[in-house]
Amino acid sequence: MSTATLARPQVPVDSTAARPAINPWAVAITVTLATFMELLDTSIANVSLPHIAGGLGSSFDEATWVLTSYLVANAVVLPLSAWLSRVFGRKRYYMMCVGLFTVTSFLCGIAPTLGLLLLFRVMQGIGGGGLAPVEQAILVDTFPANKRAAAFALYSMAIVTAPAIGPPLGGWITDSFSWRWVFFINVPIGILSLILSSRLVHDPPQFKEEIAKLRASGKLKIDGLGIGLIAVGFGCLEVVLDRGQIDDWFGSSTIVTLLIAAIVTLSFALYWEWNHTDPVVELKLLKERNFAASTVFYFLFGFVLFGSTTMIPEILQTLYGYTATNAGLVLGPGALVITFLAPFVARLVQSGKVNPKHLIAFSFAVVACSMWYYGTFTPQTDYFHYAFARAIQGFGYAFLFVPVSVMAYSYLPPHKNNKASSFTNLARNWGGSFGVAFVTTFHERRTDLHQVRLGDTLTHGSSVYESTRDSLTRSFQHAGGMSPADAASHASGQLYNMLQQQASLLGFRDCFHLLGWSAVIGIPIVFLTRNFKVGGAGGGGGH
Repeated sequence: MSTATLARPQVPVDSTAARPAINPWAVAITVTLATFMELLDTSIANVSLPHIAGGLGSSFDEATWVLTSYLVANAVVLPLSAWLSRVFGRKRYYMMCVGLFTVTSFLCGIAPTLGLLLLFRVMQGIGGGGLAPVEQAILVDTFPANKRAAAFALYSMAIVTAPAIGPPLGGWITDSFSWRWVFFINVPIGILSLILSSRLVHDPPQFKEEIAKLRASGKLKIDGLGIGLIAVGFGCLEVVLDRGQIDDWFGSSTIVTLLIAAIVTLSFALYWEWNHTDPVVELKLLKERNFAASTVFYFLFGFVLFGSTTMIPEILQTLYGYTATNAGLVLGPGALVITFLAPFVARLVQSGKVNPKHLIAFSFAVVACSMWYYGTFTPQTDYFHYAFARAIQGFGYAFLFVPVSVMAYSYLPPHKNNKASSFTNLARNWGGSFGVAFVTTFHERRTDLHQVRLGDTLTHGSSVYESTRDSLTRSFQHAGGMSPADAASHASGQLYNMLQQQASLLGFRDCFHLLGWSAVIGIPIVFLTRNFKVGGAGGGGGH
């Protein structure tokens, strides 16, 4: 009895010594800074690709590998981040990621050839892949269970805002300076993050104790086969998703080969990891119902968010003539709404006055409605309506991320936090990859279909076609001073362009409708989860 009484105070004293008087919000802001930087880099280079291709003497198709190489490396490292945190120590691994990301960002900026740029982008993806999951694990361990909602609110701002401002920021930097500054901008942020992380971030005592025991017992071994299977499987799958539409999917033998390789290796990886005593990716976490449901929610979140974020600037640039910067600004209201509402939602969740499950269901319903609202837009729709629709979408997402993040850890023991954060970020990341691949492919297929249907109604001999062409011909003759033959030719070309634009818009509308239904999938799943108390015992309040 006396021994236990004397031993008990030693843990908190040691914990306090390890982290003397450090405000948890200082830690939260520090780790969010690097995550924001990494997520920004997933989209900031998109609009710079033509400039990169021209500057390095390559084709645009070759330059698209600047995006693919980063995403592939990111996808490979992300599921391994929990294991790597245990091998190197979480703080050390996190700082290694920030350091590698910062150095390779500088190297990307000075790259003299496309080959070297792709090499540095792979290394940059390796560094960036560990930032988001490690940050989430740090937040879970830094904040007590009844305060995590507020920390997750900050995290949600970074996850939604960074991809949204990436394209307009990248366009502005490229137009005002050079595409190389798209990468150089990471360097000062990375250095600041390294300085702050070295002073403020520390591994919690229970994490250190767990790793020390594993090393002492010899159980902290390298799961070489699991790492290899995951790396090959996810790497092949990311290439398939990112390059599939560009290379005509199953019309490309390379895409077919990579897809078969991904299916085979990932199937074997699932079997291996499920039966391994200390797996790299702990699939058995999915046996806990709330965590499994949260994983689905993260996937749907990424699927709809990144799918819509990819489409909206493309619609505005190709159909409405917006510049890259102005098209990106349409995404701003959604991020602003989340920024303003996230603290309110955090307080709402922490107060316990509203069931988090109801907030999640409400969120998916609002997001679905925003997608269907997009699906009603016409060629005459103005900036306000696109920005308003994005604001509605942001309003919905403001009520999603915090309660889902709290739910994910509601029944998990603390020593599973690291692997859980790796898993949930993996789901979000793959949701985004599948969402982008879906909208690019589905839009092209539906556009072709609508073009055929519209073309059938605008054939020679059709009264609508003839009257419209005659009107345009007369307009070109009188306003442009063209000959009758040239005016008729221009009128036919104008009608064809109008048909293509209309078909493209109808294709985009179909994509929005399906994204809306994808969001609806989350609503019934919410009611299959277990009730939980925010800030309770265990991993965050499970009872």
